[in-house]
Amino acid sequence: MINIHEKTLKDLEFFTVLDQISEHTITALGKDAVQSILPFKEEKQLKLELAYVNEYLSSFENENRIPNHGFETITKELKLLNIENTYLEVSSLQKLVSMSLTVNTILKFLKKFEEYYPKLYTYSQPIELNTSIIEQIDAVVDRFGDIKDNASPLLSTLRKSINQLKGKINSSFSSALNTYHNLDYLDDIRESVVENKRVLAVKAMYRRKVRGAIMGGSKTGSIVYIEPETTLQYTRELNNLEYEEKEEVIKILKELTDYIRMFLPLLKDYQTFLTQIDLVSAKAKYAQSMNAILPEFSDERSMYLREAYHPLLYLNNKEKGEKTFPQTLGLKKDSRIIVISGPNAGGKSITLKTVGLLQTMLQSGMLIPVHERSNVCLFDRILSDIGDNQSIENHLSTYSYRLKQMNYFLKKCNNKTLFLIDEFGTGSDPELGGALAETFLEVFYEREAFGIITTHYSNLKLLANELPHIENANMLFNERTLEPMYKLVVGQAGSSFTFEVAQKNGIPYSLINKSKKKIERGKVRFDATIAKLQKERSKLERTERSLKENEKKKISEADKLEEINAKVQKKLENFQELYDSNQRLIYLGQKVNDISEKYFEDKKKRELMAELFRLVQIENSKRKKLSAKQKRAEKHKERQVKAEAEKKVEVIRKKKKAAKKKEIKVEKPKPILKVGDRVRMQDGRAIGSIDSIEKGKANVNYGMFTTNVSLDQLELVEAKK
Repeated sequence: MINIHEKTLKDLEFFTVLDQISEHTITALGKDAVQSILPFKEEKQLKLELAYVNEYLSSFENENRIPNHGFETITKELKLLNIENTYLEVSSLQKLVSMSLTVNTILKFLKKFEEYYPKLYTYSQPIELNTSIIEQIDAVVDRFGDIKDNASPLLSTLRKSINQLKGKINSSFSSALNTYHNLDYLDDIRESVVENKRVLAVKAMYRRKVRGAIMGGSKTGSIVYIEPETTLQYTRELNNLEYEEKEEVIKILKELTDYIRMFLPLLKDYQTFLTQIDLVSAKAKYAQSMNAILPEFSDERSMYLREAYHPLLYLNNKEKGEKTFPQTLGLKKDSRIIVISGPNAGGKSITLKTVGLLQTMLQSGMLIPVHERSNVCLFDRILSDIGDNQSIENHLSTYSYRLKQMNYFLKKCNNKTLFLIDEFGTGSDPELGGALAETFLEVFYEREAFGIITTHYSNLKLLANELPHIENANMLFNERTLEPMYKLVVGQAGSSFTFEVAQKNGIPYSLINKSKKKIERGKVRFDATIAKLQKERSKLERTERSLKENEKKKISEADKLEEINAKVQKKLENFQELYDSNQRLIYLGQKVNDISEKYFEDKKKRELMAELFRLVQIENSKRKKLSAKQKRAEKHKERQVKAEAEKKVEVIRKKKKAAKKKEIKVEKPKPILKVGDRVRMQDGRAIGSIDSIEKGKANVNYGMFTTNVSLDQLELVEAKK
């Protein structure tokens, strides 16, 4: 049973890691799931989670990427489905279709690529591949989110009647428009739209002569908007039919919702499945951002972290473009506790936090940024005491608080525990605090617990030297510049460089010398010996680095020489071929010369022709004869090469032309619109004129009607002259 205290999670900044992972989620439920991550209590479940994340991470590196898992939360819909006689709106139904399609796509993908993602496929197995929800909703709702006419016979009849009535309304309105226009009762605009209804724009003086319902008037009062009486009758009928249509739609939605209620458990499974996929995906993306991997699990209780990075420090430095120094260390049965010593600001605490945070992340189902040859194990409990924990609320001093922590450690510590203590023993009298810390360390050692501590106490360094299963370690320090090298070296205690650092910071040498006399000579000698050993270690490190660099240079030079040698060899071969060719031509020239001299002397044409023919036959026998087919093949190959070259040239020319066009193209300034300008809506065809402009909006007169539109949506056709 794995148990990691919340205080340890805070000490190691685990919740900051969760914040960073949540930035990689794409759904609201996925974000909530990340924020509630805690270390797994069961080893089996943990290893499954790690396998899921590792498989998802591998999908980024192959062509078979896992499909998109984005979804809208359906928590509200699930609650409604639990209540009888409720119905889902069309938007909710569309969410269910979208989620069903997403889940079905992922299920089919995982089945197809089971070999690539075996664990994720096994996880998806209990989820049912179902198309009934999609089919039933698609039968009722169209792709625009409207209820289909054929969703029920009554709805089809009602919509036909509504369409007929709308036709009657239009024809009756057109009739009234023509009648009153001929009588000159109408304004120039003739008609307008009020409350989504076509109305006549009647001159105020003739309003009593036009039969119908007054729907409003213009601001000036010169126009009265009237809906004609015949149109009004049809409109009332239309309202009744539209009410009936609405009632029928609700009835259809209720029947559809009742059908979907059967699938309530499946829809819950869908949402849970996609939330888990989002969680796994976010962990995989986070792992990718810092090159994290899944290391091997050790059969025994031992861990070896090679080139381990602190995730938060690594990502922060990566953003700034700065280098992060990795650490390498291991814990196993015969070296289960490491005592890190050395000067402050050398990286001791970061090393301790790196191990703690990586272990916690691993036990929470996350991949960790270590070298692939690392190995890990699991601990039932991780205990930490990091930083100054002075408690104002509890009126406890730092030392009291730390003693309380140690008491908790003594109760919980066993052979399946990893403990992490920063500045072990500090907060009290150095002699007494050091002695108590030594006793605590002996208890942890006897209980076979694993742990890392940082300290300045010499007695703890000595204890680590004496006990067989504890190791000293130090952070390397450059003894000349007195600057940290951020490299952990196991097997040797570190000097605090107290006097050296004091001297570097300008403390007079006389005061340092006086201080040295005040403490025991043995302590000074011990510290001096450690410092000397560290200097020797640093020299060895530098020598090793220098040798490695020389070796790299030699390898590089050898490669260059090899390359030059190959080039020289090629040139020699070419010269040899040229030489052989020239020699052959010289030989042929000599032969022809001998034959011509012989002919010059004896004037025998037949012998001359026979000799020349023999010479030509000998030369032709050496030539390689190509068939007509081979000649055609060679010519075809030449043509292909030429065609490919021309294609590439054409592509480059097109790109250059496109680039030139982009450079030339300059966005035209938008014209300022004024009253009287002829305009049209963007992407529209109808042209109208601006009657007035108020608060960034224009009243546009289209002749048949006017409308109020934002200036941003209009484009100029013709400016007022």
